[in-house]
Amino acid sequence: MHGLLVRKPHLDRILAGEKTWEIRGCGTRRRGLIGLIQSRSGAVVGACRLVDSVGPLTLEQLNAHGRETCIGAASRLFYRRTHAWVLAGARRLPEPVPYRHPPGAVIWVALSPEVEARVREQLGLA
Repeated sequence: MHGLLVRKPHLDRILAGEKTWEIRGCGTRRRGLIGLIQSRSGAVVGACRLVDSVGPLTLEQLNAHGRETCIGAASRLFYRRTHAWVLAGARRLPEPVPYRHPPGAVIWVALSPEVEARVREQLGLA
């Protein structure tokens, strides 16, 4: 399992089910269950399924999906090649799970089997 680093307040919106598109500067082939890591917290605080990667998006496409992105009307694209990572079933964990953050990780963290087991246990997937 991998963990995706997300800053507040975006992470809170994902965990509340309000934000289902995470905007990034590249696409991803990763799919399935991922941990959600609050940037600079040292802990996995939630999980969701990564179900699709859409893009590159035009400004018109991005604006047509303001509800999914929680950004409203944008006047410009955020990246040279803007992509949306489509998330589903986000849930906050009852207790954050600490993990070891490797140097240089800025988007994804490969979570240890122990961390994955603790996340799955809290989700009832053990």
